[in-house]
Amino acid sequence: LHRVDRRQRQMCIRDRAWVPYEEDSTKGKDRPVLLVGHDGSWLLGLMLTSQDHVPGNVGEIRQNDGTPWINIGSGDWDSKNRPSEIRLDRVIRIAPNAVRREGSIMPMALYSKIVENIDTGGQG
Repeated sequence: LHRVDRRQRQMCIRDRAWVPYEEDSTKGKDRPVLLVGHDGSWLLGLMLTSQDHVPGNVGEIRQNDGTPWINIGSGDWDSKNRPSEIRLDRVIRIAPNAVRREGSIMPMALYSKIVENIDTGGQG
């Protein structure tokens, strides 16, 4: 799904997809996603947002109204290069043909921390 450059310890994020709103799945938003696996033919992704839900530095995990977020800083995944966060407790199933490949770089250590904290909802 992603190209990993182990020499530079970076993970390439290449994806945007339509993410349905939790409160109304018939509506949603096109946003960057971090693909973290698959379930059969479905891709599994975490949504990125530039809304600031929690204060903190890159790699810090905090709760906002019971929802865990990890700060990932700024990168090419946001067209305005704003600091972003990833929600850790909502894994989204995405049809492979619904993903548009783009390109951004995330440090491998940060990617690994995100993946390690999916199952624990940020408590790991």
